[in-house]
Amino acid sequence: MARQSRSNDWGFPRWRAYGGSREAQKVRLCDRYGCDRPGDCPAPKSPNSPERWYFCADHAGEYNRNWDYFQGLDQEERAAREQAERRDAGGYQSSAYHGWGGPGDGSRSRDELHALKALELEDDAGFEDVKKSWRRLAKEYHPDVKPGDSDASVRFQAIQAAYEVLRAAEERRTWKPRGASD
Repeated sequence: MARQSRSNDWGFPRWRAYGGSREAQKVRLCDRYGCDRPGDCPAPKSPNSPERWYFCADHAGEYNRNWDYFQGLDQEERAAREQAERRDAGGYQSSAYHGWGGPGDGSRSRDELHALKALELEDDAGFEDVKKSWRRLAKEYHPDVKPGDSDASVRFQAIQAAYEVLRAAEERRTWKPRGASD
């Protein structure tokens, strides 16, 4: 009896999925020593080099955390490269003025305005006023103060969420990048 040399993949219907061939698939392993997972995340070996490492997702993250963009350049080349990068990205920096660009009054976002309303404050209230109002309302509506009152519990959760929104916004406003002058 003759051995069948034709596969069942010809014609319609296909008996296996597309790409479901029986041949072994070529898998590149992670370039990190000792790792046996597939290396499907390319990473440059050095700046301006076409050569790449291939890491798994975990080792690619570790590599990116430790990546020095200016590695192998002397101080003069570093300064020139940094100046060129800042020049090319200047458009992004100048557009920061329009960063609020969404709903709100220009100084606060819509979420911040809703949070101020939840804390019974005016739109121009400072963060000290926010803290005072939050403490007052949290003491008033805390579930330990009003046990069994579901309305008070919902109100307390809204107060907490509003405070978190305003606290995060205040941290963004007061954060200064490294090397920024006062």
